[in-house]
Amino acid sequence: MALLIIPMTCFGSTLATSQPCQTPDDFVAATSPGHIMIGGLFAIHEKMLSSEDYPRRPEIQKCVGFEISIFLQALAMIHSIEMINNSPLLSGVTLGYEIYDTCTEATVAMAATLRFLSKLSCSRETMEFKCDHSSYMPRVKAVIGAGYSEITMAVSRMLNLQLMPQVSYESTAEILSDKIRFPSFLRTVPSDFYQTKAMAHLIQKSGWNWIGIIATDDDYGRLALNTFAVQITANNVCIAFKEVLPAFLSDNTIEIRINETLEKIIAEAQVNVIVVFLRQFHVFNLFSKAIERNINKIWIASDNWSTATKITTIPNIKRIGKVVGFTFTRGNMSSFHSFLQNLHIFPSENNKLLHEYAMLLSACAYVKDSDLSQCISNHSQGTLAYKANEDIERNFSLRNDFLWDYTEPGLVHSIQLAVLALGYAIRDLCQARDCQNPNAFQPWEQIQSKCSKECSPGQMKKTTRSQHICCYECVNCPENHYSNQTDMDHCLLCNNETHWAPVRSTRCFEKEVEYLNWNDSLAILLLALSLLGILFVLAIGIIFTRNLNTPVVKSSGGLLVCYVILLCHFLNFASTGFFIGEPQDFTCKTRQTLFGVSFTLCISCILMKSLKILLAFSFDPKLQNFLKCLYKPILIIFTCTGIQVVICTIWLIFAAPAVEENISLPRVIILECEEGSVLAFGTMLGYIAILAFICFIFAFKGRKLPEHYNEAKFITFGMLIYFIAWITFIPVYATTFGKYLPAVEIIVILISNYGILCCTFFPKCYVILCKQETNTKSAFLKMIYSYSSHAASRLAISHVSLDSTNSSITMTDPSSGGRSAAWQEGKDLQAQAFAHICRENATCVSKILPRKRISSI
Repeated sequence: MALLIIPMTCFGSTLATSQPCQTPDDFVAATSPGHIMIGGLFAIHEKMLSSEDYPRRPEIQKCVGFEISIFLQALAMIHSIEMINNSPLLSGVTLGYEIYDTCTEATVAMAATLRFLSKLSCSRETMEFKCDHSSYMPRVKAVIGAGYSEITMAVSRMLNLQLMPQVSYESTAEILSDKIRFPSFLRTVPSDFYQTKAMAHLIQKSGWNWIGIIATDDDYGRLALNTFAVQITANNVCIAFKEVLPAFLSDNTIEIRINETLEKIIAEAQVNVIVVFLRQFHVFNLFSKAIERNINKIWIASDNWSTATKITTIPNIKRIGKVVGFTFTRGNMSSFHSFLQNLHIFPSENNKLLHEYAMLLSACAYVKDSDLSQCISNHSQGTLAYKANEDIERNFSLRNDFLWDYTEPGLVHSIQLAVLALGYAIRDLCQARDCQNPNAFQPWEQIQSKCSKECSPGQMKKTTRSQHICCYECVNCPENHYSNQTDMDHCLLCNNETHWAPVRSTRCFEKEVEYLNWNDSLAILLLALSLLGILFVLAIGIIFTRNLNTPVVKSSGGLLVCYVILLCHFLNFASTGFFIGEPQDFTCKTRQTLFGVSFTLCISCILMKSLKILLAFSFDPKLQNFLKCLYKPILIIFTCTGIQVVICTIWLIFAAPAVEENISLPRVIILECEEGSVLAFGTMLGYIAILAFICFIFAFKGRKLPEHYNEAKFITFGMLIYFIAWITFIPVYATTFGKYLPAVEIIVILISNYGILCCTFFPKCYVILCKQETNTKSAFLKMIYSYSSHAASRLAISHVSLDSTNSSITMTDPSSGGRSAAWQEGKDLQAQAFAHICRENATCVSKILPRKRISSI
């Protein structure tokens, strides 16, 4: 195996002239021992001091510009590690740390990374390059940081050599999600893809379509700018200008570029919205100069600076305009606040950052809080080397709230999550091994270690009550949702109109189209009943045709009326076929219209018959005169049917039924006929119900007429069946859902049609086929005579009772043995009724009414 050893003992020998770094340990900003060491990278200083335009010697220059907000981030890492060490999470195992200041320079960060990768327990600071680092044991197990994406990428490429886990708390560049190029990189913040998408959505919803963009000239700025430009262009928003600033403050051209950018903003007076992908120190300088030039705009802030106290405390910051920003999720900050309150008692022997802050705080002791941050940033480390005094603790106490005011909760929470994620990974690895031994596991094994098991496709991650985003439980995707990758944060929604998915699905399935098909068992049964009804209609027609001249057929209204009613029944049975099969616009319009008109015609004919029966057997002169005026058979039938035709025509013209896809069911699409207008549908059925009710009233009044030839009571019973069927239909139809909805109406049509058909024609067929002796003229006249005699007697008795009540006089004929005069009057009425019945309802024999043949009822 090839082996290359690079000595590092002289790493800091050339730094003596620029900063006090004589040994590699001097290069560490803060350290604490532990069984397992964690590395940290933070840009505590904002730039590296350089006396030349570009480096001429391979040396790290002095760092200046102490950043309070980044110092707090380093403290957040220290605090989180201390919390784990004081908790039962890693029983008997302590975490140590080595934190380095990157000075916002990739080269400094890479120098620190070399030390992270140096071999553990070696007398010399060396790093071995091997073909296989699986058994290599570096001095740290994982690295937290860096903050800026540009530095993070440089560090990640070096850590990839040993697959050392790198967890960033702030780097959001989308390219870092590429596991091929950055296999050991992890982060506790979302990528810029989601941030830029949210920004584009905000701009679109706000109605802004003419904007400017300012970004840094590094991987973070360029990638964010390109991603945002694509998303915003898709929303029909135009970009007036794109300005790019140098990424690092050590670049001498940065002041020039900021001035040029401000000139561009002033020149583009129509641009009122500017999106800013910059670091805090860029924004600080940009806004400070913009305030001087009275530039007032709407600024869209990225997560880098949206909550930075350094920006919000700029003098006259409100004159800059409005700032709309995006930031990270916040967590519980109470323990960190307590940590800051007691920071003055925290040991600072191995914490150069804390020591430097204490000296800077002493140097700026008489500066008010609003200017303290700038004072600390302006002082250099060299001028403070000998100014530390005994009042450091007093200065800490006086400035207790200063650090808390500069704390960015979102970033602190992200750092806490990063440390806790590593803590849980180490806990899992240490369950079966002794982690007090630094050689217990290699760094790359942590990438395989997870707080929670991997969620399989068809599941999603659900965060537990813990604040750790790496700790979650896997839950199945609900119905109509799916996930097709492992460890998805949320399930994807299927298109509910065309697709569906079961619980824990990995893909969407097309919905099946359903309707009442011809081969459905219920449809076959209903069709069989309809065909049986049609056979009954044909059989009845044949029977009536062969017995045309019998009293039963004539009493039914004659062959023509019977044929019309039978035709209506035939059409009603046939209309059920239009409710079955794949709905088409034609069938949807035909089925209701055909049923409505044919059933109305049937009821109209029966209404005419009921009226005729009542007219024939009514002996009340007033009622008889009224019925004679009302009885116009052809006019009644055409008028009643014509009204229904008008209703259906208006329905078809203005709100015709049509095919509709019902997508409300989760797994199927119901193809059904939408009635177009519920009002029209209800009017059609309601009109039929009104006719049926009138028919029922007339038939009910004639229910006691001659038994063998009177169909009034059967018509009454048929109408009752109709009412029961359709009253039941309304709630059933309203609550039934799915492909069997048409079957409900078919059943009601069959019940009402069979009820009227059976009650109207079956008793007559029974008489014709089984009681032929009663189906003769003589039997008919005998029945009429018997009925008229009883009717006349009842009428006479009623008349006598009335006379007795009014005058209390009884007329008696002595010669006839006391026979009442009312008896003779009853006989006269009986003769009149018999003659009336013969004229209206019978073909009288010549001996009764010679030379006159009257049609039957």
